[in-house]
Amino acid sequence: QVHLVESGGGSVQSGGSLKLSCAASGYTSGSYRMAWFRHSQGHERQGVAAIDSRGTTGYAYFAKDRFAISTDDAKNTLYLQMNSLKPEDTATYYCAASYFFDGYYYAQSLQPSAYSYWGQGTQVTVAS
Repeated sequence: QVHLVESGGGSVQSGGSLKLSCAASGYTSGSYRMAWFRHSQGHERQGVAAIDSRGTTGYAYFAKDRFAISTDDAKNTLYLQMNSLKPEDTATYYCAASYFFDGYYYAQSLQPSAYSYWGQGTQVTVAS
């Protein structure tokens, strides 16, 4: 079993920055894919950014050039650096992960169905 805990959310002015963290605990060895998703009222859940154990990343169109996903494998922590934040970035941000122990490579993905474990979310509010 894997437990994910997000932190780093908060309220910022438009144009500001936040860095989200997601600490993973439990059986986290092996290859992995991890991602950030977001959900706001009246909208469907969106994939924001994803990364795999080879370091390959993927971004949603709205996150390119503003957000950066990274991991610290030694700390089992996933990060999302968010810059130039806009009011439309207001949402609850969720960390997601899957771990694999069969020796194969699994690429990053922005599809929710690609992930087995989810955090509880952290709220990001961007004021205009």
